[in-house]
Amino acid sequence: MFQECLNNVRIRVPLVHNITNYVTVNDVANVLLACGGSPIMSDDEGDVEEITSICGGLNINIGTLNKNTIPSMYLAGRKANELGHPVLLDPVGAGASTLRTQTALGLMKELKLTAIRGNISEIKTLAFGSGSTKGVDADVADAVTEETLDASVAFVKSFAKQTGAIVAVTGAIDLVSDGERCFCIRNGRPEMGRITGTGCQLSGLMTAYLVANPELRLEAAAAAVCLMGLAGEIAYEKLLPGEGNSTYRNRIIDAIYCMDAETLAQGAKYEIR
Repeated sequence: MFQECLNNVRIRVPLVHNITNYVTVNDVANVLLACGGSPIMSDDEGDVEEITSICGGLNINIGTLNKNTIPSMYLAGRKANELGHPVLLDPVGAGASTLRTQTALGLMKELKLTAIRGNISEIKTLAFGSGSTKGVDADVADAVTEETLDASVAFVKSFAKQTGAIVAVTGAIDLVSDGERCFCIRNGRPEMGRITGTGCQLSGLMTAYLVANPELRLEAAAAAVCLMGLAGEIAYEKLLPGEGNSTYRNRIIDAIYCMDAETLAQGAKYEIR
């Protein structure tokens, strides 16, 4: 299943339009190239509809939100919907400010989203209309743990069913659901949180997997989450004494580039509920 998803990305080379944040834009592009996809970054109102038209999917990330790019997100999203292309929303920092929260809620209301990917605090903000985050990080009180897993799975399933989108909540335990099934994923390393943009990279990666696997979208989204976490594990094992988070970032990208279907299948740690 995951092997097929990975191979389809490598074979089909999905072209992904990214309206993403300027902190992580280079890493998002490189991760898309590493996984076998192809990135385009465009956020000007006069450009986004044409760019979306030639791409297979759209990744919207509100990490460095500003009033100039908000209209572009709507324009690109509507064009992608018109063409039947997958649209992913990454509501970075929703709950941290009124602008972020209202923009994320507006996009969710106006666009048909294929997937929503964020940390648990961001997703709860979208579900309940308000919330709190620690900057762009999840609130510790919201964390998905073994103790809260059953309730968290029920929440993610309910929100996925409500929105009609695949919902991916990433953290120590990752949850990916289409409203009926939920993948509980335990890949990754806590050190990945010491790198800016692993979530943004995952959103680009997940969009490529959704584009390349139209008949297996839940499995494709889960495969992308497992792949990112497994790459973090492989990269961590290869760190040498004296190497820190900058090298770790590059090793994660290398691990994604070198990932094969067998390694992903053997290394993916998940259960389905």
